[in-house]
Amino acid sequence: MSQAGTLEIQHLSKSYPVKDGALPVLEDITLRIAPGEFVSIVGTSGCGKSTLLRLIVGLEDQYQGQVLLDGERIVGTSLRRGIVFQEHRLFPWLTVEGNIELGLLNARQTAEQKRQAVREHIALVGLQGFEKSYPHQLSGGMAQRVAIARALVSKPEILLLDEPFGALDAMTRAYLQQELHRLWQAEGITMILVTHDVEEAVYLGDKVVVMEPRPGRIRRIVPVALPHPRERAGSAFSLAKKSVLDEFSQDGASLAEAPLKPEMTRPP
Repeated sequence: MSQAGTLEIQHLSKSYPVKDGALPVLEDITLRIAPGEFVSIVGTSGCGKSTLLRLIVGLEDQYQGQVLLDGERIVGTSLRRGIVFQEHRLFPWLTVEGNIELGLLNARQTAEQKRQAVREHIALVGLQGFEKSYPHQLSGGMAQRVAIARALVSKPEILLLDEPFGALDAMTRAYLQQELHRLWQAEGITMILVTHDVEEAVYLGDKVVVMEPRPGRIRRIVPVALPHPRERAGSAFSLAKKSVLDEFSQDGASLAEAPLKPEMTRPP
């Protein structure tokens, strides 16, 4: 089992330079995520959810405020933080084994230790028998399981998930939500999920962070005090889901994505 990390985000703001100045994307984000916690982040497009994940994983470093893992400022990417995107991003010329082993590219392990870790994580995501298969021979759900195994094989403290099931059909999505929940409990690491799906957020999260856009701000943090595993058809689950949806209905203007001005949609 991995050692989970404590993530602290303190007064985080982020903007991008544009022609006439700066475009604010995130504003004064403060959030603490305890070791082993599962946190869901929901909000409309344009609220900075994916940018927040990129800052946590270390893909961007220009911002105001602090992003700390176990008290240390995050600088650059690290094996301590794994990430899974909506597209599986597997290399088509590599097998399942080869794609997962890429997660150990910078790991200080012997070749045999890496092979053993790959075998263990193929079993963890239930893909025994597909070790020599190539991405084009896999279903979308299977390919995403390979991507999750690749992110987990380095034993990160935090796993970040950016709409990992958004491109899948409803049945596959529900199945992989259950699988992700199983992996979270088995590995004991901190997980942060960005999603547009409120039901998915409530099913998996210990708490749901509701964001509003332009610039992205935390509107409310909704605790989900339901035992795992959760029953989607239960009344308690429905109430928890409603408490999150209510945040969107109370003030639609602040949570809706503002339309772009015509001049912003033209190519340069």
